[in-house]
Amino acid sequence: MKVTAIGLLNLRRVFRDRANIFFVIITPFVMIFVMGLFFGGNQQLRLGVTGASGPLAERLATAFDSGDVRVERVGDADALRADVERGRLHSGVIIPATYDSDVQSGKQSEVRLITRPNDWGAVDLGSWVRTAVQQEAALLKAARFAAQERGDSFDDALRTVATATVPGIDVQVSAGGRAAVPSGLSQFAVSAPPLLLLYTFLTAMTTAIGLVQARTSGVLRRMYASPTPARSLVAGEAAGRLIISLVQGLLIMLGSALLFGVDWGDPLGAAAILLLFSLIGGGAALLLGSMRSEGGALSLGVVLGLGLGALGGTMVPLETFSGTLRTIAMFTPHAWGYEGFAELVRHGAGILDILPQLGVLAAFAAVLFTLGVWRLRRVLVAGN
Repeated sequence: MKVTAIGLLNLRRVFRDRANIFFVIITPFVMIFVMGLFFGGNQQLRLGVTGASGPLAERLATAFDSGDVRVERVGDADALRADVERGRLHSGVIIPATYDSDVQSGKQSEVRLITRPNDWGAVDLGSWVRTAVQQEAALLKAARFAAQERGDSFDDALRTVATATVPGIDVQVSAGGRAAVPSGLSQFAVSAPPLLLLYTFLTAMTTAIGLVQARTSGVLRRMYASPTPARSLVAGEAAGRLIISLVQGLLIMLGSALLFGVDWGDPLGAAAILLLFSLIGGGAALLLGSMRSEGGALSLGVVLGLGLGALGGTMVPLETFSGTLRTIAMFTPHAWGYEGFAELVRHGAGILDILPQLGVLAAFAAVLFTLGVWRLRRVLVAGN
């Protein structure tokens, strides 16, 4: 009974502060919405074009335009690079000033593509630009051939080739492997799971300062002096860390499902990941709460909460990581939680399909929670 009372007291202590209500409940939903828009697949891709403005260059720029791609004219190459670097444009194309004359004379003309690393939109846009350039190059090559054979001007031959009709070829396309983000998946279903991992762990770490305050103010010592054994105090504080993470995680799950239509997949699998990750965050919070300094605990909690979250793919999609960075990320529990939720939410997996991820998360939870309970009991008995 005392264990439950102490655990619920920790939960009330967190939500008694109105600032915590904002950061624990409201902020995750705002970030899910923002990140969903940022990484969502329904946004129009923006392509900047600069360089020559002759009729052939305009043909090429027009070829880039489509329903999913919006072409924007940019003044010069420096301004184009700046817009791509700042994220205003997904990619940029520089058409050389001699493009028209080079094409008409049969010379090679180099069209340059500028992209930003790790931009998912730039990857799709780069494929589209290369396809458009290849199609335009084939058309221009045919026009030069027609001009040479028939003695027409290049412009007349180009108009003839562009309006010519030829028997169609039936091309059947099949995709191999499995897409990281399946077609039709809601953009909020991509952003919600990693942000759940980020905020439940970050909240557990930052609210650990309440445990430091309870120790340094003598509250725990007075409770220990009462007919409350150390094991009950430690179990109550451990239950409090677990309850805080579980409540926040459930609020994010239910809220994102209602507000953004996020389908979390197999309920058993999602519940298992949330429970194990809450144990991980609770164990880390107990270790942090054993520190002597409130300021040190808060600073370290923020650094670890944000740092491990970023390294584990909760801020930038794990699929964009390079091979080495991806290997390093797998030393964090966040990356394993990310993979587990990705299987459930994106690919319709069940709890049996994510047993490897659950096994690693269980190992993290066992180690951190055991160390946290042991350390807190030792500090409490020693009176530090």
